[in-house]
Amino acid sequence: MEFQDVVRRRRMVREFGPDPVPAASLDRILGNATRGPSAGFSQGQAFLVLEGDALEPFWTVGSDAVQESVRSAPLVIVPLSCKRVYLDRYAEPDKGWTDRDESRWPVPFWHIDTGMAALLILQTAVDEGLGALYFGIVPGQVAPFRALYGVPDDQEPIGAIAIGYPAETVPVDRDRFKRRRKPPADVVHRGRWG
Repeated sequence: MEFQDVVRRRRMVREFGPDPVPAASLDRILGNATRGPSAGFSQGQAFLVLEGDALEPFWTVGSDAVQESVRSAPLVIVPLSCKRVYLDRYAEPDKGWTDRDESRWPVPFWHIDTGMAALLILQTAVDEGLGALYFGIVPGQVAPFRALYGVPDDQEPIGAIAIGYPAETVPVDRDRFKRRRKPPADVVHRGRWG
């Protein structure tokens, strides 16, 4: 698929068929996720892959924010960011910071880089002929999620991505998306704001 087709076709799918995601597709999705940008090549992202018996308990602790139809997804990937890895990396001699001071960071790159990896997951799913939905794990569910899957305290779930073959029963109103998307002139500022 051409890149522009992937970008144009990427949307959030909210209902999935029962067929499992092929192993080759999952390997490609995860491989591409690890190719995302990483400040200082810190590589502070991790991905918890849930399918089969490991997935069912997730719906009790990680999904208050999703509708019932999403629970038919045969695969969920939880991207996790680790601030410690970034602070450790930038305290190494080639970076010049020795105090691990978090205030040096203009924004939390550990979350941003993990968000970019999540977008690569979404785009690769489209390229594989699959559908995907990114959704949040609400703060009150993070501790039960960690306990259930043995996730270390320094790994922060930035959300979850349900993946599978689209099986939406309600037709997608494509005109709805065109009406809601802001034109570039409203969001792009060249040279100065306004």
